[in-house]
Amino acid sequence: MNAILGVALAMVFGLILNRVMKLFNLPNVTGYLIAGIIVGPYCINLLNTENIADISFISTIALGFIAFSIGGEFKLDAIKRLGGKVLTITFMQAFGAVAFVMAGLFIVQAIDPSLISTPAILLLAAIATATAPAATLMVVRQYKARGPVTETLLPVVAFDDAIGLVVFAICFGVAKVLAGGGEITAKTIALQPLLEIVLSLAIGCALGLILAGVCKLFKSRANRLSAMVATVLVAVGLCEIEILGVHMSSLLICMMVGAAFTNARKDAVIILDGAERWTPPLFMLFFVISGATLDLDVIPYIGVIGIVYIVMRSFGKYLGAFAGGLVTKADKNVKNYLGITLLPQAGVAIGMAQTVGGEPMLATISQSIVTVVLCATLVYEIIGPLLTKICLKKAGEITEKGSLPIVEIAREFKQKLSKNKAE
Repeated sequence: MNAILGVALAMVFGLILNRVMKLFNLPNVTGYLIAGIIVGPYCINLLNTENIADISFISTIALGFIAFSIGGEFKLDAIKRLGGKVLTITFMQAFGAVAFVMAGLFIVQAIDPSLISTPAILLLAAIATATAPAATLMVVRQYKARGPVTETLLPVVAFDDAIGLVVFAICFGVAKVLAGGGEITAKTIALQPLLEIVLSLAIGCALGLILAGVCKLFKSRANRLSAMVATVLVAVGLCEIEILGVHMSSLLICMMVGAAFTNARKDAVIILDGAERWTPPLFMLFFVISGATLDLDVIPYIGVIGIVYIVMRSFGKYLGAFAGGLVTKADKNVKNYLGITLLPQAGVAIGMAQTVGGEPMLATISQSIVTVVLCATLVYEIIGPLLTKICLKKAGEITEKGSLPIVEIAREFKQKLSKNKAE
């Protein structure tokens, strides 16, 4: 089967699994990943390894738009309005995840060095920062949650991924040096990653401001959408070029494009809404392709690493948020429950893992990292929303009852049967 037909069938499977997930109130991303596993080379092989390689550019472009959408939420006036309390909690839960995952994996390495390398530890620790806003928002909206935990949770998940991208850029640069066997100096460990970050942010800011100026010239929704797509593609394309001896981070540069643009225009929200209307199919393909790359044969060999990653990240998120709550003297429920609601992980984490997979210098560890992150995502996206609901209920912030669609369908079917018998 050629790549185009493979992509078409992958989308069909994605749509089918999307409907199945809705019956259980699970995030769409869970269905897309499962669809990818089914159609991938390690299951029914509708998308083989050659097909995946041919369409890998789709994942690269999708990553750019994921980062662009994150940047679009990064408004300076919103940061000022939120104050230091939320930002402190956000930083502490993010770095709590990094510290715990790094500590846990270094212990594993000390016990058996063959299980995991230092570059892999750095990368997994950085990926641990990312949270999935979509899964969290789904629960909040469905049950109409209101209260201190909800009010703190929403801004934390909005800014968490931005912090994660910066941490990942630093660890990614250091990991490349360590994996490539280059000389470990202050320049390679600190200056090169710092140059990559600064260059990515500077060029991303310039592109975002240019996009804001272009949108003054074009008034129609179609032209503005075209300008946004072109700008993100330029940003992603520039990352393939070596500038000043380094390759820029596509995640950081695209995030900065979105951040600069949204702060340069008062009508940015309306304009960005146009991008959100066409990206869902692109994101669907990204997650399906990501699922297709999950090598099921590797799972038994990275079982210990995967378990340590899931457990230590969970502890790090919870205790980091708890410590942030203590420092900021937050509400008791915020300290007790916020960390658990931050467990879901999806798009940005997968994007970081795919970035590792696309780096030739990290080829020896990329498959294990992608597998760990995808397996963890499936676990988090299944249990994360349920735990979020339980915590918000214990905090007394769920004001309306809600039930699974599949339960409602079964209840309606039972009522119809009873009615038919009565007639």
